[in-house]
Amino acid sequence: MTRFRFAPLVAALPASVPFTGPETLERRAGRPFRARLGANENGFGPSPRAVAAMQRAAVEVWKYGDPDSHDLRHALAAHHGVAPENVMVGEGIDGLLGLLVRLMVAPGEAVVTSDGAYPTFNYHVAGFGGRLVKVPYRDDAEDPGALASAARDQNARLVYLANPDNPMGSWHAAGRIEAMLADLPAGSLLVLDEAYAEFAPEEAIPRIDPEDARVIRLRTFSKAYAMAGARVGYAIGPAELIAGFDRIRNHFGMNRISQIGALAALEDADWLAHVRAEVAASRDRLAGIAQSNGLTALPSATNFVALDTHCDGAFAGALLQTLARQGIFARMPGVAPMDRCIRVSCGPEPDMAAFAEALPRALKALG
Repeated sequence: MTRFRFAPLVAALPASVPFTGPETLERRAGRPFRARLGANENGFGPSPRAVAAMQRAAVEVWKYGDPDSHDLRHALAAHHGVAPENVMVGEGIDGLLGLLVRLMVAPGEAVVTSDGAYPTFNYHVAGFGGRLVKVPYRDDAEDPGALASAARDQNARLVYLANPDNPMGSWHAAGRIEAMLADLPAGSLLVLDEAYAEFAPEEAIPRIDPEDARVIRLRTFSKAYAMAGARVGYAIGPAELIAGFDRIRNHFGMNRISQIGALAALEDADWLAHVRAEVAASRDRLAGIAQSNGLTALPSATNFVALDTHCDGAFAGALLQTLARQGIFARMPGVAPMDRCIRVSCGPEPDMAAFAEALPRALKALG
């Protein structure tokens, strides 16, 4: 048997991935899900203009994507009122997080996050040898004060905060985020994950100078723009930091069709407004389903809702497994006390109806 010698850092890591994909779960079960409500995908679909643009671009898929993402970067810069030098396009937020950790964290250096926050960030920190320091959630939300305090105690290189939050859907007002920046120690960089910003109330989005050296903001086309499979994300930050990505990124990593589709999606403000309205209605629908079954929907500024089972993590996990046997794919937070909840993505009415039908049967089966 051939034995491969991995690098010491990699050899010490577990053979794991942050998420098991729904396709893997379907293969294990031997059947497709009736309702795909676990990955916070946007089942209301992308802009028809984006779809048409990608269809037209398909005939030129023999070409590499523009390694500079020039047109998309300039459009994003105009959209956000920043310079193109403040914008970096990458393979979704996940890809940008990996590059950022590689860019900023040396082996053994501290990185602060919340216990139960987005696990892909932790995956990258471990993969590049960083030292994770976790603080607990407070009242089902990430705690900016505790994160800043830990950053000071640990002299952290990066501090991760999602606003709005995944997995709980909670959010902080802009002033709280801005105050957190003032509390960070010199040399710490806030990684502000705004994947769900397009669903959030206006007061949740802070006004931050793009040249502020204390923060980098991450956005995506996966959620509100319904292009998760296209893998298009972007960062907004100081020009010097953004330029650093060019030292390590995969310059031909962006798909040409995805670049063109994202540009068309960005230009279709009417479709974005339509999706926001659909998501708001679906959040209300989920809240009603929860109430009818003795669960409580937590307030959400995202395209998913955390449903409080009023039990513990073992019960919530069993509920997910029972729902899965009925063809409903959902997920749950991984850390107590948030793991008393299940997390259900918003979706079109057929998906909501399938969930409404399955939930009472699943609860009854659990006694």
